[in-house]
Amino acid sequence: MEGIKKSEIYQYTNSASLFKRAINVIPTGIPGHLGPVQSQFIPVEAFPFYADKVQDSYFWDIDGNKFIDYMCAFGPNVLGYNHKVVENAALEQMKKGNCMALPAKVQVELAELLVETIAMADWAFFMKNGGDSTTFALMVAKAATGRKRTILVKGGYHGVAPWTQHTGHAGIIEEDVSNNLYVEWNDFDAVEKLVKEYSGEIAAFMATPYDHRVFKDNALPANGYWQKIQKLCNEQGIVLIIDDVRCGFRLDNGGSGKYFGFEPDLACYCKAIANGYNISALVGKDSLREAASKVFYTGSYWSSAVPMAAAIACIKELIRIDGAKMMIQKGEKLTQRLTETGKKYGIDLKITGVPSMFYMRITNDDSLMMTQEFCAECTKRGVFFISHHNHFINCSLTDEDIKQTIAVADEAFFHVAQNNPDKLNK
Repeated sequence: MEGIKKSEIYQYTNSASLFKRAINVIPTGIPGHLGPVQSQFIPVEAFPFYADKVQDSYFWDIDGNKFIDYMCAFGPNVLGYNHKVVENAALEQMKKGNCMALPAKVQVELAELLVETIAMADWAFFMKNGGDSTTFALMVAKAATGRKRTILVKGGYHGVAPWTQHTGHAGIIEEDVSNNLYVEWNDFDAVEKLVKEYSGEIAAFMATPYDHRVFKDNALPANGYWQKIQKLCNEQGIVLIIDDVRCGFRLDNGGSGKYFGFEPDLACYCKAIANGYNISALVGKDSLREAASKVFYTGSYWSSAVPMAAAIACIKELIRIDGAKMMIQKGEKLTQRLTETGKKYGIDLKITGVPSMFYMRITNDDSLMMTQEFCAECTKRGVFFISHHNHFINCSLTDEDIKQTIAVADEAFFHVAQNNPDKLNK
């Protein structure tokens, strides 16, 4: 391995021990996508299970291993973990109160800020999870139109409510999804065909701003795609809903609709809105204000004030530093160097999506096994990549972080090349 840096290989003894305790008292040990049962972590033994602390672009696991975190808590870390401006705002509000018998002043202030910031927004409504927002959006669309059907992009992710899933998934029955209609991404003709076939029945078209599903190269909208979708929806009285839960504030401060040059009727926000504090939002046009007012939708913690104060601070800071532009530039720098490093070893690393939220795949192997191996080798050396989800950039990522990432990636590519000599580009 001459000329290649030899990094420490991390061990996860404490994580493994704690997981053995967890499996006795929690179904699957770690529920959902963060655990080894429904895992994004392949192979499982290459990844830690539990974090201990965070700062800026890093987390430390309970074995004391430090990682440069390119999952950013699966999106919420947008400014950097423990960002002083956000934490100070949250602390000041906590001194006053968090969950109270009435909403706090910050609820109105946050709504005003979102309306001022997001290009299409005339009002805002607050919840906790991205799935809360997408479900409310669909309810508003049905209340406004009196219709029952929804057009969705096949394979798109909008949360875990029954309507977002498919028959065959545990706990999902046919009635949960019977009013969903599916099209392929970027296929305007298919959307138009469904609109004609189900004339007067379609309440909403919902999609992410670009196709960023897992296990698949991400795809930007085709030229004119969103403009044609918007025109069709306007003509047919269909509510156009953008699930900006993942992309929101990573493409443009004014919303992903502004970034791609169209105007949705409703837009769903969550991950980056408060730098890790638990809050989501639905913003919408005046034409849907009355419908939103009529839908009964609430939760015990939805008016908690601390996350709202954090969101105000986070959004103002993103505007001040032009965080979306910054993250795109950092992502461009990182991904360009990653692809160049792979080429040294005959490995084609394909990067897709917007650079602030990129997806990567080694094309030498259609099975994704080489991609999984690369991500595992990086993670074991302190660069937290996973193999089939998009990755995230945050504003605290430094040039030194990128330099360290490339050094680790160089070592990881070397190992992948050594293990797969028959699949390399000659």
